[in-house]
Amino acid sequence: MSSELDRLRESIDAIDDRILAALNERAKLARTIGTLKVGHAYRPEREAKVLTRIKGANAGPLADETVAYLFREIMSACLALERPISVAYLGPKGTFSEAAAKKHFGLAADAVAAPSIDEVFREVEARAADFGIVPVENSTEGAVGRSLDLMPNTPMKVCGEVVLRIHHHLMSKSAKDFASVRRVFSHSQSLAQCHEWLNTNIPDAERIAVSSNAEAARRAADEVNAAAVAGDMAAEHYGHTILASNIEDEPNNTTRFLILGDYEPTPCGRDKTSLVLSARNRAGAVYEMLTPFATRGVSMTKFESRPSRVALWDYLFFVDIEGHRTDANVAAALEEVQRIAGYMKVLGSYPAAVL
Repeated sequence: MSSELDRLRESIDAIDDRILAALNERAKLARTIGTLKVGHAYRPEREAKVLTRIKGANAGPLADETVAYLFREIMSACLALERPISVAYLGPKGTFSEAAAKKHFGLAADAVAAPSIDEVFREVEARAADFGIVPVENSTEGAVGRSLDLMPNTPMKVCGEVVLRIHHHLMSKSAKDFASVRRVFSHSQSLAQCHEWLNTNIPDAERIAVSSNAEAARRAADEVNAAAVAGDMAAEHYGHTILASNIEDEPNNTTRFLILGDYEPTPCGRDKTSLVLSARNRAGAVYEMLTPFATRGVSMTKFESRPSRVALWDYLFFVDIEGHRTDANVAAALEEVQRIAGYMKVLGSYPAAVL
């Protein structure tokens, strides 16, 4: 048994040596490619193609998602040889926005915390960060209004998306059990997403909404018998003990984030296009405005209305469609919509989330 174990371990060591050599060979090629590029080294459409190809080629026993995560980190490390990509996110450290940034750009990226969604936009627009990541919708609570409100006026493009499964945990530094929790801090959306669990398990605890889940973890760490509803990263960063895991009321609670930057991805074969529209003030205007998508065979995956903030009862419509703006059917539909709509702005075409 001992000799067989030694033999297997030697085989693993030999494979590890080959993996290490292959990784460094890949890194050298990536660095050479970086010297030939003009502008961004980061190409979301190229990375989406790589991850899709790797998942398709995977024969197991590792799961497709596991393999994709490994290659995401390899690409992140190779990009950082040139210069780490800087990514602004809604801070402080430990938020789901930071987790989304790490998921999309990898651990080698330079994640920069911003105090508000407005500041994330400003960091990218001022070129203080290469990219920004903002939440736009949650499967339970719907649209993130502030992100949508800022989209029409930014000169930046939407160049990617991240879909993050959200797990909320009840955590505390001082409370040892549910009975001793007197106050619960969290973001208002997270409190809403865990409403029934909190009602059932700690109905008498005061609930206090703060700017982010990470801020909730920070506040709870400084107060006796206080707890926070937040994610794994916040618990680790602020030294909390998790009292209860996965307390979200909906088992498939997911948040979608968009990547902002001064870059327009080319088609990758599985793309989305986001745009904002306003309808003319006449009967049937919204139906007329959306009809070209149906007649051109373009699938609409999102339709969200927001007050325009320009005139009373005037609305903007945020629309996601499948396909790239340069695809023939999408381009034809957009051209027709442009003529019909009172206002249209294409926010960007980008690869659909792979991970």
